[in-house]
Amino acid sequence: MSVTITPKPSLAHDFRPDLRRKAEEFEAAFLSEMLGHAGLDAASGPFGGGIGEQQFASFLRDEQATGMVRSGGIGLAEQFYRSLTKGMDDGL
Repeated sequence: MSVTITPKPSLAHDFRPDLRRKAEEFEAAFLSEMLGHAGLDAASGPFGGGIGEQQFASFLRDEQATGMVRSGGIGLAEQFYRSLTKGMDDGL
């Protein structure tokens, strides 16, 4: 019995990995901002808050957003990538 693995459509025509990387970075930046506006950086508890936490909360949000994108994200990176590469595969 032979098993054929078909690549995801988003990776089938990934002839511009640099554009895909930038699209993913843009999605991560967007998600980081949304997490901040959702109150993810709000401190709670007796050890929360302070100037140190305010200084470094954005780093944590950025890493969480990057992790979300690595796990599939919300689809923005794929839409950006498709928009950026639209018509490029016609010439190949």
